[in-house]
Amino acid sequence: MISENLHKIQSELPATVKLLAVSKFQPLEKLLEAYQCGQRRFGENRPQELALKAVQMPQDVEWHFIGHLQTNKLKLVLPYAALVESVDSLHLLESINDWGAVHDRVIPVLLEMHIAAEQSKQGFYEEEVLDILFQAGKYAHVRFCGLMGMASHTDDEEVIRADFTRIASYLDYLRDLFPDLEDFRELSIGMSGDWRIAIACGSTEVRIGSSIFGSRDNH
Repeated sequence: MISENLHKIQSELPATVKLLAVSKFQPLEKLLEAYQCGQRRFGENRPQELALKAVQMPQDVEWHFIGHLQTNKLKLVLPYAALVESVDSLHLLESINDWGAVHDRVIPVLLEMHIAAEQSKQGFYEEEVLDILFQAGKYAHVRFCGLMGMASHTDDEEVIRADFTRIASYLDYLRDLFPDLEDFRELSIGMSGDWRIAIACGSTEVRIGSSIFGSRDNH
């Protein structure tokens, strides 16, 4: 089933769009099954779970952290993560930069934007992202790679499309404004329910879990 799901999704993805298999709460055997099908990019949202799986899975797996990250959990994530997609506060960004300085590492990150209607969603507003990138030079141990976002929780495709269009347009604006940030090109939008809309809006990575692995045990 995982093999069929992966091949079906991959067959629909343009060459410019990467697939992140969201493996949170999934048992190791399911990740290994996806790995055997050629999937190498996995997303986790719990620090302990990422740290545990990272040492159990093959070493060529590319781990992305996609959940809310507390600064006291950096040591569980940053040694393993190829990309931290969910940088949603200045405090977290500064803490990641400090960790990188201590460990002589440059940490690739996406800035998570608040584009949804719900106030419960985390992330930066446009002017906050702008302030950060104007001061990008002070974050010597962070590599800014783009933006991440989640659409409003709704079945209205026009609302979802508007959310995705807004963040995609903002990425284009920032790329024009900061041409020296050469790596600032990733747009991580789109999940199991709305990834096709996200691709139409310019996504470079879709984060898909249940459509690959089936429903999960949210323990």
